[in-house]
Amino acid sequence: MPVTPSTQPPPAVAPVTEAEVIAAFARREHAGRALAGDVERIARAAQAMAARFHLGGKLIVFGDGGSDAAHVAVEFMHPVIVGKRALAAVALGNDATTIGRDGENGGGGGGGGGAAEVFAHQVRHWADASDMALGISRDDRCPSVPRGLRTAGELGLLTIALTCGEAHGDGHGDEVADHVLVAASDDPAVVKEVHVTAYHLLWELVHVFFDRLGPPARGASR
Repeated sequence: MPVTPSTQPPPAVAPVTEAEVIAAFARREHAGRALAGDVERIARAAQAMAARFHLGGKLIVFGDGGSDAAHVAVEFMHPVIVGKRALAAVALGNDATTIGRDGENGGGGGGGGGAAEVFAHQVRHWADASDMALGISRDDRCPSVPRGLRTAGELGLLTIALTCGEAHGDGHGDEVADHVLVAASDDPAVVKEVHVTAYHLLWELVHVFFDRLGPPARGASR
């Protein structure tokens, strides 16, 4: 049957109040200031990443549901700014079926763990000691991200965590990675916004440090 437009007027929507706008900004102010206060942490992470890229290492990115792992990898592989060097990066899948029988049974040194092993399993199979691992956790309830980072660290990779929370990230503190950047909020929307800013800062500063290192090693990213 044909659908006819409704003759009823749309429901009235109450306007957003000034107090609601102020509250929305306030939720972001603390997290934004905290990120700005982490300038030295961000710079150290970017400098360490640039050194690995300079020697031919690649960036391996993974994260829990809703994270921007694929977007981060694309940022490094296909820079939107003309003249910026493409740097090797890959995003890992978060589908537990990628573990396969080996991961489910604890093969390859994983110790089992099912879905919690999804990133650690892939890191063991795809990473070289010269690489970097960037793990992104938006709600701190996903054990696969810290497990993937710890496995990467055990294999010699440089590890970077983007995490969240008013305390210290996912509750694991600095030991989860070599460099930990915390979105100081428990609001998922604010956490995502801070993470987007953080990884764009990393991308920009990696290029600054990379260019200061001189000609890259043979076989490094072009």
